[in-house]
This record gives sequence, C-alpha cells and structure tokens, in this order.
Amino acid sequence: MIKLPSRQVHLDFHTSDLIPDVGAGFDKAQWQEALRAGRLNSITVFAKCHHSWSYYPTTIGKPHPALRRDLLKEQIEASHEIGVRVPIYYTVGWSATDSETHPEWLAINKDGSIQTTNYDVNAKPEDPKPTVSWKNLCPSGSYREHIVAQTKEICDAYSVDGFFYDICFRDPCYCPNCVDAMRAAGIDPADDAAASRYNDLKWQQFMAECNAVIHARWPEATIFYNGGASQYHPQWHVGDTHFELEDLPTSWGGYDKFPIRARYFANTGKDYLAMSGKFHTNWGEFGGFKHPDAIKFEAACMIAYGARCSFGDQLHPNGAMDLSTYKNIGEAYAYIEQIEQYGLDGKPASNLGLWLSGNMPDDQGVANMLMESQLDFEVVSPQRDLSHFATVILPGGCHMTEGDKLVEGDHMTEGDRKGSPLQRSDVALLTEYVNNGGSLVILGAGALNQSRAAFMLDTGADYVGPANYKIDYTVVDSTTARTQGAIGIAHDLPASPFLNYSGAIRVAVTDPDAQVLAHIREPYFDRTYGHYCSHQNTPYRKDNSAQPAVWRKGNCVSLAHALGEMYYLHGARVHRQLFINALKLVYTQPVVTTHLPSAGRVSVVHQPQHARYVVHLMYAPPLQRGRCSVIEDIPVLHQVPVKLRVAETVTRVYLAPSGEELPVMAGEVTVPSVTGHQAIVFSYA
Repeated sequence: MIKLPSRQVHLDFHTSDLIPDVGAGFDKAQWQEALRAGRLNSITVFAKCHHSWSYYPTTIGKPHPALRRDLLKEQIEASHEIGVRVPIYYTVGWSATDSETHPEWLAINKDGSIQTTNYDVNAKPEDPKPTVSWKNLCPSGSYREHIVAQTKEICDAYSVDGFFYDICFRDPCYCPNCVDAMRAAGIDPADDAAASRYNDLKWQQFMAECNAVIHARWPEATIFYNGGASQYHPQWHVGDTHFELEDLPTSWGGYDKFPIRARYFANTGKDYLAMSGKFHTNWGEFGGFKHPDAIKFEAACMIAYGARCSFGDQLHPNGAMDLSTYKNIGEAYAYIEQIEQYGLDGKPASNLGLWLSGNMPDDQGVANMLMESQLDFEVVSPQRDLSHFATVILPGGCHMTEGDKLVEGDHMTEGDRKGSPLQRSDVALLTEYVNNGGSLVILGAGALNQSRAAFMLDTGADYVGPANYKIDYTVVDSTTARTQGAIGIAHDLPASPFLNYSGAIRVAVTDPDAQVLAHIREPYFDRTYGHYCSHQNTPYRKDNSAQPAVWRKGNCVSLAHALGEMYYLHGARVHRQLFINALKLVYTQPVVTTHLPSAGRVSVVHQPQHARYVVHLMYAPPLQRGRCSVIEDIPVLHQVPVKLRVAETVTRVYLAPSGEELPVMAGEVTVPSVTGHQAIVFSYA
C-alpha cells in the first residue's frame, strides 16, 4: 500500500465561464518555484470543477470555453519533474452547467423538489448568490455512466497518482433512476430506512465501478470519495484507499472537531490526512490569508494526531501560482519536515477509550471535556478491542445492542459473507470487559437498550424513565464523596445546587453495593406562560429528589445527565469538573499526565518500529474574531511537567526536533518551554 505524502496542497480551481484567458498565466518554472517554496510533496489538481468545466481537452465532458491548453497535463508533468505527487480532482455532487443542461441528473427529494445546497431555485439572475450555493446531482443512470467514462478517459491520457472525487452526498435520492432501481429490488421508496440503505448501496456500487476503472490502469493510485469522512458511517468509506478529514477550523467545526475524527480513523488501518485551508475563512476565498504561525500550529497538531497534512488553496483563473501563499505554507512545512517522523506511522497510545454514541454533540462534548483536561483518549475502534483500556466512557447518546451480528455490508460478495465473523453485541463486549477488571463511566442514556426502556449493563440501578422536568440541578454529597477516591466527586464544585440545562434520566439505586455520590434537585415547575419565575429557569426545591445525579457500583460510575451534549451546547465549567471528578474515581493511571491551561492539548503516539513513545504538547488558544476563530497570540509555557506511564523501560528522553536531552526525576520530566507545539520523545530499550 502506498504511503500518503505528508505535506500536501489541495488546489481548488472552480472557474466561471465568464472569466477570460483561463490558464494563460501558467508557467512551468513559476509553478515549480511555488511547489518548492511550499515544500510540497503532493498537490491535488483539477480535471473537472463545480462549474462543470474540464481543464484538459476532454471529449466526454466540457472543456472550459476560455482554456486554450491542456492545463491538467502541464500541471502533472511539471510536478512530476520535481518529484511531487499529483492526485486528480473530479466533482460529483455539484456540477452547475450539467445541472442546467441535464435536469435528469439532478438529485430529488422525497417530496419531488430538487436537492440543493444554499440554493434558491426561484432566484433571478441578478439576485445575490450565497456562498457555497449549488444544485445537487445524483450519480445514477446516464450521469454515472458519464463520470465513469470520463474517469477512464483521464486514466488513459495521463499519469494518475490518485483521484479525489468530491461532493459525494449521502442523502437518499428519489430521482426516477433511484426510484426505479428501488422498486426493481423490491424496496418500497416510501420506507425511509430502506431508501437510506439503497442509497448506501448505490454509492458503494458507484465507488466500486470507478475504482475498477482506475486500478485496472493505475493499480497504485489512491482514491478518496469526499462525503465528509464521517466516523459515524463506515459504509460510506468502503471505496476509499485513505481518508481526508476536511476541517476548516477558522470558519466551521472549530479546532476541536479534528482530534476526535483523527482518533477514530487512526484505528481503521488506512492512512489519513487532515485538511485545513491557507485562507482566512472558507473555500473559494480569493486573496484570503492565514498567518504562517497559524498554519504551522494547525499542521503540527495534524502530525501530533498521526495525520498527514493538507492545506487548501485556490488557483487564480489565469493559472499563475500565488507565491506569497506558498511562502506561508513553506514556513509551516519547514517545521513539519523536522517533526513528521515523530507523529506519523504510529498508533495512539492512550488507555482511555471513548465509545462513539452516534450523536455528535454527546461525543464531541465528552471529547472537549477530556481535551481541555489534558486527558488523551482513543476512540474505540470499529473492531472494538477493549483489552488495553483502563476505562471506557459511554456518552449519553449510546443505546446498547443486545445480539451478536454478522459483520457484512451491502457491497460484500456471497463469498465474503461465508467468511464473515460475528460482531459481539455491545452488552456482551462491555460486560466481559468489566468482569475482566475494566471500568466504565456512563453518561445519561448511555447504558440503555435500543428502545430506551431499561439498562443493559449492571450499573447498580434500575431505569425509571425520562426526566420529569426540562431542567434540574445537581448537588454533590460531600460527606460520602470523601471516601470515593483520591480526588472525590465534590472536588472544586460548589456545595450548593448547580443548574443543568437539560433534565436527567430518572433511576432508582437498588443494589446495596451501589452508592449515591450526588443528588438531583428538581425545579418547582417547568417554565411556561402559565408557570414561570424570573427571567430564565425556575429555582430548585429545598429537598433532594429520589433520583440520583451520580452513583457508583464497583468499577462503574454513572451520571444521570448527558453531560457531553450539555457541555457541547453550553460549555459550563462546573459540568466539566463534575465529569472529570467522576472519571478520576476509576481512571487513576493515565498513560500521560501533564499540566496545561484548558486550551492546551496532549497526544501520545507509540512508534514501536522506532522503540519510542512521543508525547505532543500543543498550546495556541484560538480567539473569536468576527465569524472566524483565529490563532494569533501563541503564549510561551514554561516548566511544563510530563509523566509517562508505559510498560517498557524508558532509557532516554529528549525534545524533538532539537534533540535536547531531558533528565528524568521520579519518572517525570520537565519541559523547559512550549511555544505552540513541542514533541517529547521517550525511547525504550
């Protein structure tokens, strides 16, 4: 399997037919100067863009009417001449001219309307057009044939390193092609779940056909279908040879969206890269610049989480590269050249597992609380090996599966199915894990069954029902909490009741071995026009409810609130503190311990091929400036303690890339300073 290059640029080239002299300014020497200045080893260039235009003399598609050269060929040859790899971009879901000339290619909603993205189908030509505004197309029927034919044309005409198929939407389509295919397969299009399964199958078949065409001519080509690289939909990724995690932290997603996705894709067995942008806001921004310090920090974080680096740029229609852009990228990639060997081709090394619930706010909120507390974690892998975890966290959106099932997908052949293993149910897997000494922290409905009717794990309590009120309050029991561990559930929390922005599930603690650590105070009533008090929420009653807020049985600590989602939406420090206190009752030996401000991040990578662990420290707090999250001020942290707990005997600790040796005192090192990013290498015999 080819290893992905580590320093990439994704070069957008969506160019209107209203712009003249397209590609006229391309110059091989200037192109190569830019690639060298940027220190690139890969650049993705365009075969076909969102306007539907192709940038080579195609007989299948539509060449850009103002293009007078084979720009694709010249870009590929100029890049290969200096040893830079060149994947090829091809749009699928957005293709403007195709959507006008081939309305039969459009994706259709269940109600018969056209599927769109920020697009007003009734707009007049003179009306302002929103950003990222397109009609959506469906890769079925003659449009699918068109894409496959043009893919073959490109493979026959050019040296192909890889393909990047963009805008691979996953919403079910009800165009005549899809409806006819569903009915032919005995699927009722009115059945939403069945239509969704058919939609997955349609995309899998499309990917398989394109992959076959590409690999028949270029067997080493990498291929990626960009539909968001979702950690929640593995069925979308069966055609991918690798993953590209598109996150533009300045303008959507923020700086904490990438790490949880990286932790998921690290356990898939395929290479993955992170994609940000050189621009200040979003794709399609001509003349926008991010400071090289921000690019450097983002790239260092990518390496710290084991991802290759990619930054988006947009080529001017005349085809000349913007050298200021590549100077900025090059300043960042100069540092990446020095540290990439300390982050890539390793494995996450945490012993704390985050079990994905399928509900993004629950999962992301838990991840945010962990990252802000410098508790490194792994996402439980799709194969779900729990043996190396000391603790597993179940966010509030989990609902436990009860029966083992065959591991298979619609894309599998009959021969594949015969050898398919059984996947253990959630209940069986987690019960065995706890019986073998593992510990659990369960939030909200995390241990309920699929029907949300009963706990499926032994928490020491019975499920009673959903919340009585829309909000409620938590009050910790400081007396019993002191017996629960080194830190205690009440540590750094107010003694009086504190507000929860959503209500807790109701439970009854029935096991004599279980102990209540915090209680719920209910409000007098929900806030309505008929019953209200003051400006916001109703105050709490003076007595505790019968239902607990936090309880513990053995190695299992349960919290009745979905604190992950609550923290994601409201960000109250008191909720993070309660969660971390509960976690530390059972999670007492993290692989790495350090002390950073809440914007600091830590990641541990194990590289057994080099007999070393690498701890990455990151600190560059983003600032909200208008609609963008900006990295500008990067304070220097001094005398940062780091302790690593691993089975191997560490023989040497040094900083990378400087090589400065660090003395080890009582199993701990002190890092003299951290400016944005610092890698600490722990070598063992």
